[in-house]
Amino acid sequence: MNKRVMTILLCAFVVAAGCAYLVFRVVGNRIGMTHQQSTTRVIAAAEDIKLGTILTAGNLTTIEIAGSIPKGALLKAEDAIGRGVISDLYQGEPIVDNRLAPVGSGGGLAATIRQGMRACAVKVDEVVGVAGFVTPGMRVDVLISGNPPGLPNSSEGTEVKTLLQNIEVLSAGTDFQKDAGGKPQQVQVVNLLVSPEQAEVLSLASSQAHIQLVLRNPLDTQIVQIPGTAMSTLFADNKEVAPQRHSAAGSNGAMRTAPRFNSVEVFNGLQRSEQRFAAPGGK
Repeated sequence: MNKRVMTILLCAFVVAAGCAYLVFRVVGNRIGMTHQQSTTRVIAAAEDIKLGTILTAGNLTTIEIAGSIPKGALLKAEDAIGRGVISDLYQGEPIVDNRLAPVGSGGGLAATIRQGMRACAVKVDEVVGVAGFVTPGMRVDVLISGNPPGLPNSSEGTEVKTLLQNIEVLSAGTDFQKDAGGKPQQVQVVNLLVSPEQAEVLSLASSQAHIQLVLRNPLDTQIVQIPGTAMSTLFADNKEVAPQRHSAAGSNGAMRTAPRFNSVEVFNGLQRSEQRFAAPGGK
């Protein structure tokens, strides 16, 4: 074989070997860096944990997370044990501080009340509770009905007014878990999540008027201006009111009489017509 060809093949082999070595080193270094990347052991849920549960050691486990960890993730089990869960946790999910109630606040309903909000209880029956379908997580409007104060004998009768709109149901009876199946349940008390100002209004309305809850779509968050409705408007019809008859007396007290007419029949061949002429002075 020609020496020139051998030289070219040898050079090509050397270049290929050098490139392969460089690729191997680069890929190897990256793989090594991935394996050597530090991991952090964080506290996670050992099982699905429902809202309101007070955590125990049996609810917790640990998992390894490579790289950055979620903000607020707990690293020690002692930081989670004894605290209430304010949002459902799922198995294997890292537990972060803002998903738990403050230390010492316990669990249950109180742990689910957001900062600056209040839980206001409303006594309900089957009708007021929308036939049992008012369950935790639902959104409702609050209607009140009664006679306006100071007008006990108002001609318009009982009035109804939308008092609050788009209010979240915090609990229904003793149940503060969301009902995944949407099954109706009969309760005596519904707790609504309201602001302190709304709590005052709702408390006053509970003692002075009849309350009705109106279920709404949770995606419908629009607040609309709704005028109150009086009992008299329910019996009003769409017929036009007959015009009132005016007195025949004029401004000077004299009686106005309709002018009299003289009628003349005119025959033109087979055609007949009638002509009317006002008599002078109405005579």
